[in-house]
Parts: sequence; C-alpha cells; structure tokens
Amino acid sequence: MPKQKTNKSATKRFKLRKSGTITHYKQGRRHILTKKSAKRKMHLRKGTTLSKADEKNVKTLMNA
Repeated sequence: MPKQKTNKSATKRFKLRKSGTITHYKQGRRHILTKKSAKRKMHLRKGTTLSKADEKNVKTLMNA
C-alpha cells in the first residue's frame, strides 16, 4: 500500500505541539489593516490552539 500524502497547506498553517494540541495563527491580519483598531490587531498577533472539534480533521491532513 502506498504512503499517504501530507497536505502541504495544512503543514504550513498548523504546528503540532508535543502535548498533541495544534496551534495556529488567527485570520484577519493580512490586509485592510487601516480600519482595524490597534487593540484588535494586537490580539490577532498571538497564536492560539485549535478547537477540539477541528483537531481530528487537521491531524488527518497532517498525517500526525
């Protein structure tokens, strides 16, 4: 049976921690930043963990 391919877009967007949780950066920080407040942009800078509902799907994409 052939190897299962890793989804490359998923590996670039998500990182797997040693604990098994998946981290990612929030969306909305690429363009049209002039209308967003400084507080909003500051909070978008920080990475967060992925929700439990999405974790299983992302792990299958990453072959983790």
